[in-house]
Amino acid sequence: MSVLINKNSRVLVQGFTGSEGTFHSQEMMKYGTNIVCGVTPGKGGQVHLEKPVFNSVSEAVDACNPNVAVIFVPPRFAKSAILESINAEMDLVVCITEGIPVKDMIEVKHFLQKSQSILIGPNCPGIITPGEAKIGIMPGFIHQKGNIGVVSRSGTLTYEAVDQLTKVGLGQSTCIGIGGDPVIGTTTCDAIKMFMDDDDTKGIVLIGEIGGQMENEAAYWIKENGTKPVVGFIAGKTAPKGRKMGHAGAIVGGKDDTAIAKMNIMMDCGIHVVESPAHIGEAMKKILN
Repeated sequence: MSVLINKNSRVLVQGFTGSEGTFHSQEMMKYGTNIVCGVTPGKGGQVHLEKPVFNSVSEAVDACNPNVAVIFVPPRFAKSAILESINAEMDLVVCITEGIPVKDMIEVKHFLQKSQSILIGPNCPGIITPGEAKIGIMPGFIHQKGNIGVVSRSGTLTYEAVDQLTKVGLGQSTCIGIGGDPVIGTTTCDAIKMFMDDDDTKGIVLIGEIGGQMENEAAYWIKENGTKPVVGFIAGKTAPKGRKMGHAGAIVGGKDDTAIAKMNIMMDCGIHVVESPAHIGEAMKKILN
């Protein structure tokens, strides 16, 4: 079993013919992802990477019946692209785009809450179910099929955690990079709940960072409802208050936003917190043994 995507997912790529869309679509297809079509307004009727191109998501849905959309479009077009896929009732929408205005994402979030679609991102590396499908920009070669779920706000720390898990012989069920912006679709707690409900996920890695309350909310939920071991890491211990650190959402605004405060809350809620991402794999292996 997997979370959100598997080998049967039918993927549509928005921004398919652009340089980013082309490169990452090729990489996804090499991994085995079932890309069925693409969308680039004005280029409908063309064939790109041996897949049909459409002018709109609605046209693509009628012709190819995709259930997942991945978005590689510039920030100024991203809101419209996300809303177009939500309107087309995509099961899952993954937005890789960085730099989308917060105002745009507030509008998207409001619309998303009235739909059945799930949004991952924006400003994220995407999602991968090892050995089956990857949607986004994660490097597939470091992943290994297994039963550890990974949720992270940071792309590079996702890769580090996966590498540490793989090196100690622990494969992954699904890895979700939720994104580092202030307003995103899928939260840390949303992802944790999915992994807790997945029978084939036996342990969970939670990677957070300074700023916001997502990790704290997830920790409190785990304390009350968790049934599987969770290893956690928070980036940004040395970050000064009031300064963005890498991600737009990584900014300390209150006493509970700091790395130390989040780590203490997570430990109080029964999460196994590590001081370095280099310890994630060994910590999880020790817990499971």
